[in-house]
Amino acid sequence: MQKIYSGAEAALKGLLFDGMTIAAGGFGLCGIPELLIAAIRDAGTKQLTIASNNAGVDGFGLGLLLETRQVRKMISSYVGENAEFMRQYLSGELELEFNPQGTLAERMRAGGAGIPGFYTRTGVGTVIAEGKDHKEFDGETFILERGIVADLSIVKAWKADTTGNLVFRKTARNFNPPAATCGRVCVAEVEEIVPAGSLDPDLIHLPGIYVHRLIQGEHEKRIEQRTVRKRV
Repeated sequence: MQKIYSGAEAALKGLLFDGMTIAAGGFGLCGIPELLIAAIRDAGTKQLTIASNNAGVDGFGLGLLLETRQVRKMISSYVGENAEFMRQYLSGELELEFNPQGTLAERMRAGGAGIPGFYTRTGVGTVIAEGKDHKEFDGETFILERGIVADLSIVKAWKADTTGNLVFRKTARNFNPPAATCGRVCVAEVEEIVPAGSLDPDLIHLPGIYVHRLIQGEHEKRIEQRTVRKRV
């Protein structure tokens, strides 16, 4: 099966439709699938539901799709770095489903593992628990969280082989693997593609069976919060 495509537009061909759900990897601005996000913007696909740890920043990452009003709903745990997101949410233009960070990661992992739901104590007694099933285990109250199954997963890895086995670097490993597994189709962008058999099997973070399409590209190394101190 040929998995390598010439670019983001080609890799997304035939996969995008209005109203779809997309699981996007990344943590802050680390390991975000920036090339695929830009291609989705250019395709004009709208009314999107996006499950992602964060919503990017103004002018970069998922912030691009917010600026063009292509996102209907965000399923996220942290949205504090995007002024346009805040404006749309407070004005009622954007729907937000808040998730504790670990819960969101587990919802993606569960969806990828074929688990429809799980019970957790996280969020009990808060607005997170409103409208959800409550159950008691060993004298403690738990709430039911549903697994996420997306129409498409978009992820960013450091290195891949030609069969789609992926290696992530450091913080990029936080949300990319579970996001990749929960999509019916997964498209990955990487910095380098090496021949099959080149990667140490013990160092592969995501097996290629989860990855359907693959692109290689140049990526911007952004710093989310640049803090410097004055010269002494």
